[in-house]
Amino acid sequence: MTFDNNRRLAAEALGTMLLVATVVGSGIMADTLTKDTALALLGNTLPTGAILVVLITIFGPISGAHFNPVVTLIFALRRDLTLGLALAYVAAQVLGGIAGSLLAHAMFNLPIFEISQKVRSGTGQWVAEVVATFGLLATILGGVRFKAEGVAWLVGLYITAAYWFTASTSFANPAVAIARAFTDTFSGIRPVDVPAFIVAQIVGALLGAALFGWLLSPHGTDQKA
Repeated sequence: MTFDNNRRLAAEALGTMLLVATVVGSGIMADTLTKDTALALLGNTLPTGAILVVLITIFGPISGAHFNPVVTLIFALRRDLTLGLALAYVAAQVLGGIAGSLLAHAMFNLPIFEISQKVRSGTGQWVAEVVATFGLLATILGGVRFKAEGVAWLVGLYITAAYWFTASTSFANPAVAIARAFTDTFSGIRPVDVPAFIVAQIVGALLGAALFGWLLSPHGTDQKA
């Protein structure tokens, strides 16, 4: 079944909004319920992994359930999307993500518009974002190649794990990074720290796509993974 571009863009915007609302909202809830940082992070991690399974399952057949500009970039480079549609996807993802932060604030009776003051900077954070995004692309490409029906679970489980093994807690998504600059809560990031995160995420995505594009081509051909 093929969906028209308006429906595909709506799915990307809505899916990214719900993803960010879950990330930000669960962070607020966890931070409210406990002052134990590890327990709060766990309370932020599990809902994020769970909602990814749900959103990818629901929206995957409509738009591919990218919810992430670097995923869209890689699929555009693979010629699965035209440049114009890819740019529209990115716009929908960014706007949807920002709406998700505002929605989370509304649900928890916080000021709707905030700018984060949470510092997330330094070499360790940037390397972590390269690793997190590399792994995400590896998960997606490997899943699409070998077990397409399991991609939702694979991505949800990967992000759940990456929250804990990366120093940055695995943003791995420029739209989510931008959206989290609009919340001064547990999951926020200062706007000044966002560009470096985005650069690291693009690097990680390109490395992941390059390596797994080669690794998943069994006969050394240039066919898609």
